[in-house]
Amino acid sequence: MAQVVDKIVNSTVGDAKKRQMDGFTLEQNDKTPLTSYFGTKIAETDIALRAGARGPTVLEDFHNREKISHFDHERIPERVVHARGAGAFGEFKLHTPLTGLTTAKILTDTSKTTPAYVRFSTVGGSRGSADSVRDPRGFAARFYTDEGNWDLVGNNMPVFFIQDAIKFPDLIHAVKPEPHNEIPQAQTAHDNAWDFMGLHPQSTHMQQWAMSDRAIPRSFRHMQGFGVHTFRLLDSEGKSTFVKYHWTPHLGTHSLVWDEALKLAGQDPDFHRRDLWDAIEAGAYPKWELGVQLVKEEDEHKFDFDLLDSTKLIPEDLVPVKNIGTLTLNRNPIDYFAEVEQVAFCTQHIVPGMDFTSDPLLAGRNFSYQDTQISRLGVNFGDIPVNRPVCPFMTNQRDGQNTMFSKTNRTAYHPNRFDALPTTEPAKGGFRSYPEVVAGIKERLHGPKFNEFVSQAQLFYNSMSEPEKKHIISAYQFELSKCYETQVQQTALNRINLIDHDLALAVAESLKDVTVPDAVPNHGNKSAFLSQVTGKSQTFTAEGRKVGIYLLPGYSYAQVEPIKVALSAAGVMVKFVGPGTGKIEAGNGQTQIAEFTFENSRSTHFDALIFIGGDSDDYTKKMKNGRLLHAAREAYMHLKAIAATGNAVGWLTDLALPGDLPADAKAKEDITDANGVLLAPSVGTGAQFSKQFLDSVAKHRVWDREVEHIAA
Repeated sequence: MAQVVDKIVNSTVGDAKKRQMDGFTLEQNDKTPLTSYFGTKIAETDIALRAGARGPTVLEDFHNREKISHFDHERIPERVVHARGAGAFGEFKLHTPLTGLTTAKILTDTSKTTPAYVRFSTVGGSRGSADSVRDPRGFAARFYTDEGNWDLVGNNMPVFFIQDAIKFPDLIHAVKPEPHNEIPQAQTAHDNAWDFMGLHPQSTHMQQWAMSDRAIPRSFRHMQGFGVHTFRLLDSEGKSTFVKYHWTPHLGTHSLVWDEALKLAGQDPDFHRRDLWDAIEAGAYPKWELGVQLVKEEDEHKFDFDLLDSTKLIPEDLVPVKNIGTLTLNRNPIDYFAEVEQVAFCTQHIVPGMDFTSDPLLAGRNFSYQDTQISRLGVNFGDIPVNRPVCPFMTNQRDGQNTMFSKTNRTAYHPNRFDALPTTEPAKGGFRSYPEVVAGIKERLHGPKFNEFVSQAQLFYNSMSEPEKKHIISAYQFELSKCYETQVQQTALNRINLIDHDLALAVAESLKDVTVPDAVPNHGNKSAFLSQVTGKSQTFTAEGRKVGIYLLPGYSYAQVEPIKVALSAAGVMVKFVGPGTGKIEAGNGQTQIAEFTFENSRSTHFDALIFIGGDSDDYTKKMKNGRLLHAAREAYMHLKAIAATGNAVGWLTDLALPGDLPADAKAKEDITDANGVLLAPSVGTGAQFSKQFLDSVAKHRVWDREVEHIAA
């Protein structure tokens, strides 16, 4: 009986945020007539009131004034950073409690399901920029706990460019579009950005992450998240344990390739936003594990870096990540502005059992986020529904823009004669800060370990696979080739040379006016966890992937249907692509519904492609289509899994990719796997084909495929 009660209570609590938001959701349909803001039903909303049919518009038309005035003020100031984002609601379920380390219920009570919200974003671009640009990504998670909101506001990279928040205005001024021409948007490929980074040694480590594939994620669903800073957990006695937070996606951490990212910026600037929305609508709910790295208070100084330095990470080889709970995003917003644009995260939103460290970057964020939200949304931004906690909240704050509540308490101060809004002692759940020992001379200095900038940058580069190293080289070449001042290029190359001499030599091949300095030692150390290709904790699965199946009228239904069933059973999102949207008739009269067309989509929209053959010999004549040929070549160049069945095999080997695939594959009975391309002229409907294809999709890319000769 107790278990049944717990289940009912838990589902009620876990659903609390949705039920609260439902109270602020207005149903609008043909039964809800148009009114003014204050309830007057409107008879005419298309023509303003005039003095005569061709006369002047009169001031007394209150509906006209209200409608235009609201429109004039519809836009609030966009975020200075993280302006472009997408959000979703979900839930967090703890499965491994941190008992004895913290009193925070969200980290100790496994019986609770906590409402959650996550906003993903790019950092540098405006709201109108593209999703697929090279940029760090924001990963801001909110938990609506019984003890208040906990905002874990991080990025998809575990480190940052700077060590102290006082440098943040300089960093953002440098990486934003150059002020004289407002170019380029959402890029660091310009002189100011690299001038700043080249002259700031503390950015050396973050440069490696930003130039790596981590800066162009495949989707939000395939993206890690990090709290970046070192935080504290406090037990019931006030004892502290240092903690770093990690988000690990169930689908693995995977990225686009650069050519793919460039094309998507034009083909579908909303690629990541659309992907998140579509996945949730399809029931393919994105999931992440929340992991923690725990360091005892007495072990704070045992590392060769400072735990308070946000340009450093704790290598997992030294302190393993312990997964403690699962975050699931399962509900899309109803109104983007109300629930995504107005969501206001603050790093200082923590709950009892947690506290901050003296990380100088975190200290500045704790001030800046609150200050920024007031600028954007007003001093009462906490009253906006998406920002409200689900637990009771009462303050002595009064008045201000957008005050939502009438308060009965006449004594908005403490203490007061009525003992209204009494404080709560820590033993009963009140927040308490860690009694950190503070000593020393007041001065503008960091700890001595803050002054080492190269070691972890070398560790990152050394840990990359060969394909990833090539991508880093190409990224540096692209970025620095967009810098037009030789001095900036030279300063950046000097910094790169401190990471790795061979890296600097490779980058310099595309920069003809720079000189590579003499080699400096590289410690040669590697981490088993940092690579997305060979990383020890990396996940490879076909689940959640989008596979485009290309069809033409007259296709073989017998080849398609078993593949569709097998892929769907594996959690793959199957998308049909045809000459037009709607029904495409097979040779036997059966149909499939095409969601995409050859013209409105490209291979970049999918993780893998299948070209289905037809029932007649002349089917391949229809396949002599430029869009189809380009799709095959482009996907091949982007190292994706590709397959062909039936007589589409001959089209692929002879016309689409001649010379790259064995021409005799079309005459074989068995499946041919050539450079990650599955060719099945006669067994495309078998279970073995689907298994092999799913295995190929799960690998994400065919990294050893030679594609330098392919132009698509």
